[in-house]
Amino acid sequence: MKINFVDIQKQYVLHQDEFDSAIKKVMIKGDFILGEELINFEKEFAKFCNAKYCIGVASGTDGLFIALKVLGIKPGDEVITAANTFIATALAITMVGATPVFVDMDPQSYNIDPQQIEGKITKKTKAIIPVHLYGQPADMDIILKIAKKYKLKILEDACQAHGAIYKQQRVGSIGDIAVFSFYPGKNIGAFGDGGAIVTNNKKLADKIVFLRNWGGKIKYHHEIKGINSRLDTIQAAVLRVKLRYLEEWNKKRKEHADYYTKALSGLASITVPKELSNVIPVYHLYVIQTTQRDALLDYLRKKDISVGIHYPIPIHLQKAYKDLGYKKGDFPETEKYAKKILSLPMYPELTEKEIDYIALSIKEFFNQ
Repeated sequence: MKINFVDIQKQYVLHQDEFDSAIKKVMIKGDFILGEELINFEKEFAKFCNAKYCIGVASGTDGLFIALKVLGIKPGDEVITAANTFIATALAITMVGATPVFVDMDPQSYNIDPQQIEGKITKKTKAIIPVHLYGQPADMDIILKIAKKYKLKILEDACQAHGAIYKQQRVGSIGDIAVFSFYPGKNIGAFGDGGAIVTNNKKLADKIVFLRNWGGKIKYHHEIKGINSRLDTIQAAVLRVKLRYLEEWNKKRKEHADYYTKALSGLASITVPKELSNVIPVYHLYVIQTTQRDALLDYLRKKDISVGIHYPIPIHLQKAYKDLGYKKGDFPETEKYAKKILSLPMYPELTEKEIDYIALSIKEFFNQ
């Protein structure tokens, strides 16, 4: 049985008529940039996030960069974030000229350890970027309290957490501003790159509208130095179709996660994900741990089961960030888990039969 890590084709086939119709509508109208479908999607996604404003951009990385710019983060500033996230979070900080300052992970949630944030704050610190990693919200109450105490901005990196809930609040509506990615493999993904910035602050929203479109609203009228980062109208049309199903798809992901956990119960050699209290995760990824990770990964791939590692090399040990002076041992939990984590296939269209095959293969590996 061949099982993909993500199966975008299945989703397309199931809703092909809707996708084709949405794309055709844009093609006929010809409003490919900042068109009607984008305007409608921005309104709908803002409502979904329980936020007032949503601005579509070209990617999640661009979204993080723009969000930091409108928050006033500049060269010489420091921004605190997780050491175990995808490098895009740190790169956006670098892109505005600021310095990323990393914090180790909480072993229970895989998210930034809020108890270690305060010790990283200096006079240069201007913002915190909590990452809702793998679709489980970070512990925002503690982070909000710290931010208020030190007058710091909070940028939620919600690129893996579309629809996740923290204490009855949608992620994306908790901090000053939030960013989502619509990379094809996300819980709601475009047919290409895409992203969005969400906020309840009108001043920030207005700045983003200018910044994403070369610094102006009217063609050839540039009020600030902007960039070109706009969510394509065709992608917005696709996302409007998908948004109608997102709640249902997230529910299926949760059901799959519960089924995985039950199917893998009793295996002492692995650790399954733990759900925090007062949150509803959306399981962008289902990540297990084992000290025999690399051997299990090879075994599963030989069984035609596609698996992944998110992420094998922590940011502070990447060559790209050698200049920051971090070394092995600086973030012990992050480094320990980077050697043990393994992401299993996870998407709404996954079947119980497929999960059974994955679980059986994992059990076979440990019983060899």
